[in-house]
Amino acid sequence: MKRSEINQIMAYSRDLMDQYSWSLPEWARWKKEDWLKRRGECRRIFRHNLGWDITDFGSGDFLKRGLFLFTLRNGLPGGEGKSYAEKIMVVREEQETPLHFHWNKMEDIINRGGGTLLFNLYKADPEEELSGEDLEILIDDCSCRVKAGEQIALKPGQSLTLEPFVYHRFYGAAGDGPVLVGEVSKVNDDSADNRFYESVGRFPEIEEDEDPLHYLCCDYKRLQEELS
Repeated sequence: MKRSEINQIMAYSRDLMDQYSWSLPEWARWKKEDWLKRRGECRRIFRHNLGWDITDFGSGDFLKRGLFLFTLRNGLPGGEGKSYAEKIMVVREEQETPLHFHWNKMEDIINRGGGTLLFNLYKADPEEELSGEDLEILIDDCSCRVKAGEQIALKPGQSLTLEPFVYHRFYGAAGDGPVLVGEVSKVNDDSADNRFYESVGRFPEIEEDEDPLHYLCCDYKRLQEELS
C-alpha cells in the first residue's frame, strides 16, 4: 500500500469517528516531535501494539478487501498486563474482512453506528476446514441457531459473540453506508492468533510516497529506532 492511500484512509476514518462522537486518545494525533518528547511514557503503547492499524490483506484493493482498526487497549499473551482488549474499526459498504478464526481469542463485535454489518459464520472442523454444522450463537446475549454460512445482519447497537474456532467473515451492507464497529475481546495477538481460511497478508508493505499522517502500529519499530 502507498503511504498516501493509508493517510487518506486514516483521515476518512478519523472524520467518521468524529461524526459519531468517538474520541481517540490524545496520542492518536501525535507527531514525531510529540513521541520524542513523551517517549519515556509510551512503552506500553509500543509493546502492546496500540493505535492505528490498516490492512488490505494483501489484496491490492482496500475498498474491496480491507479493514481500518484502532486498538485502544490490550494486554500481552501469557497474562502480562490487561486480560482484555478493545478496538474501534471502520467497515465500508461491501468491504470484506476475509474468513478467519482465532485459536484463543473470544470477542464481541459491536455495530456502534452507521450501516448494517453482515457476517457469514462456520465452525472449524478438527482439520480446520469449514464444517457444515449449524451454530449456536449469541446476539446481544440472546441465543439463536443459524446454519453454516447463513448471512447474519447486525443493526446499530447489536453485537455478536464469536468464540474460538468459529470462522467469520464480515462486510458492510450495500447502500447502507459505512459502519463504525467495536470489538471487545480477550487479549489480542494479531501476529499469532489469526487463522485465515485462505492465505492473506495481515500487515501491509508500505511504499513511502509521502510522510505519515499518523504512525501505524507496524511503524513502531522504525519509530523507536529513530527516537533512540
